[in-house]
Amino acid sequence: MKKVALITGTSSGMGKETAKLLAGNGYTVYGAARRTEKMDELQNLGIHVIKMDVSDEDSMVTGIQKIIKDEGKIDILINNAGFGSFGAIEDVPITDARYQMEVNVFGLARLIQLVLPHMRRGRYGKIVNVTSIGGKMATPLGGWYHASKFAVEGLSDSLRLEVKSFGIDVILIEPGGVKTEWGDIAFDHAKDISGNTVYKELTEKAGRVFAKTAEKNIEAIEIATLIKKAIESEKPKARYVKGYLAKPVLLAKKWLSDAMFDKMIMGQMK
Repeated sequence: MKKVALITGTSSGMGKETAKLLAGNGYTVYGAARRTEKMDELQNLGIHVIKMDVSDEDSMVTGIQKIIKDEGKIDILINNAGFGSFGAIEDVPITDARYQMEVNVFGLARLIQLVLPHMRRGRYGKIVNVTSIGGKMATPLGGWYHASKFAVEGLSDSLRLEVKSFGIDVILIEPGGVKTEWGDIAFDHAKDISGNTVYKELTEKAGRVFAKTAEKNIEAIEIATLIKKAIESEKPKARYVKGYLAKPVLLAKKWLSDAMFDKMIMGQMK
């Protein structure tokens, strides 16, 4: 019997590539996003498109109910939806910060709550939470984004211990640099928020670093392939890391003192 996968944030980037890859390899795929008008390609590939906003309770409940009605189960949940609200912590309005946490943390957690009863009933499930190396380390101007990803890391570690006995695996995907529209949106937001404040110089320096490294980022399909590998493993690892600078940065974070790591990060801001 085909495995049924729900993937959020499938209108572009890593979510879209993962939906296409899984659909092409025998999975029944439900792709969820707010911008369903951008998902004609997925529909043409036989992917079921669901309009879902992970900050809206009703749309999440309705989406899960539809999948259970149509398929009778959900085997795999890939929480990929998310965004980065960049800007200096002093400058970012708290309303924006709350929305960042709502989408990246609470929406993800609510979907997990909604699918778990069905996974437990089937004694099988794979919950994949896409975080970032930014859930292990932080850069200037990304405070609220990093806070959300750090939160998902901790949430996932607790969840993994809670649901293992039900035959459910919890997997973290920690991308480094990946070619998606995410980065452009994040740094455009940083310029809007902090580009004309006391953090203007820092914002300009961070923008130059981003532009310099963006061309070296890996393609989104490489993260999709990593997700497929993880969900098809009998005994998946708790964490999978891939992307430009991902492994060296995490290695540096592990072994350097906080002062040395800070110096390394800020040394790039020239």
